[in-house]
Amino acid sequence: MTASPGRTLVSGARKAHDRGVTLVDRPLVLGPYTFTSRLFLGTGKYPSMESMVEALELSGTQCVTVAVRRLQLGVPQGKSLLDYLPRDKYVLLPNTAGCFDADLAVRTARLGRELGIGDLVKLEVLGDPDTLLPDPIGTLEAAKTLVKEGFVVLCYTSDDPVLAKRLEDVGVCAVMPAGAPIGSGQGILNPNNIRIILERAKVPVIVDAGVGTASDVAIAFELGAEGVLLNTGVALAKDPVRMARAMKAAAEAGRDAFLAGRIGKKLYASASSPTSGVIAGE
Repeated sequence: MTASPGRTLVSGARKAHDRGVTLVDRPLVLGPYTFTSRLFLGTGKYPSMESMVEALELSGTQCVTVAVRRLQLGVPQGKSLLDYLPRDKYVLLPNTAGCFDADLAVRTARLGRELGIGDLVKLEVLGDPDTLLPDPIGTLEAAKTLVKEGFVVLCYTSDDPVLAKRLEDVGVCAVMPAGAPIGSGQGILNPNNIRIILERAKVPVIVDAGVGTASDVAIAFELGAEGVLLNTGVALAKDPVRMARAMKAAAEAGRDAFLAGRIGKKLYASASSPTSGVIAGE
């Protein structure tokens, strides 16, 4: 299987049968890339390369992020992170992690392309070292430049609906609002803003950052997110491999629940058994 632009990756595709009807979700399309898994995983912070490899496998992900500026960190001498990520299994999503200005983010994205990783990029332009929240002005500036240079840009942003719209207008292929601060594990702190972004966006919305456990992933998908990107919630779990499996199950359950359409919430009870046709006195 070759992870190349324009080709659908089908590993992990789910088929269920209900009353003779095959229930298959449509694929997620990001520029020329097509995925059947909507879960994106990072590659940092794992206790070992072996645990990372196994966690990625069990998660069912088809796209993994790599920090261009940190390819040599945490790997045995003489190797890089790319040696553990077969290109026939994963589409690589280089990111500009650790960049605090637009120029550095653009240079980092260009470096990833020169290294042969590809033109897909997760853009991060951070504005504050404590919260790791994005710099909105720098993010917009870098997004404009990279789109003009032919990059397929997935853009990390805050949960600000106005900024999300501005980024869409400059041509990013997906907006990625943070569920919570990067690595915080707090889950989806502002579902209302993410709902507004989802209502207005014409490009895929991928919730990025802050996921702590499987229920956070399910909530993001139940809101209608097209995808979820996470790293710390798996990599720093007590058992990363088991947590990766849990995240996969949560992603599938949350997406199915969204597509199925939940019932409305009511203040009072509503009997689950029919009340008409009941014989009096029974």
